[in-house]
Amino acid sequence: MTSEEPQGAVALIFDDVGDLLLHLRDDIPGISWPGYWSVLGGGCDPGESPRAAIERELAEEAGLTADGFVELFQIRDEFGSGQLITFFAGRWTGRPERLILSEGVELRFFPPQRLPELRIPPYIRAAINRVLAHDNAW
Repeated sequence: MTSEEPQGAVALIFDDVGDLLLHLRDDIPGISWPGYWSVLGGGCDPGESPRAAIERELAEEAGLTADGFVELFQIRDEFGSGQLITFFAGRWTGRPERLILSEGVELRFFPPQRLPELRIPPYIRAAINRVLAHDNAW
């Protein structure tokens, strides 16, 4: 990986019963995966580490903190932004409807059995499935 390679960071956020917090992306031209359910996060600024990026993105997008989040793995968003995405996981037990979103349409917790019916970017779905297969051992 070179320092010029585009990178990003996203967070798989679970509540205490194992439901996953998803973010309904704006359905506008010019963004990756418009109108899809995804997870919070975004691109790394120049010279910014994935850890710093996820802390910044969670604060900017929803006013959340990434305290206690664990770095999991990386997957490339081959059909969207092209970025090498670092995945983090953590827990949060708040109420998404009380958060003020700076981008996107909605935040909502979904139980794992509902995920197959949602439009989720393939690399995000692969990461979710990978984490769920390991029973959130992080």
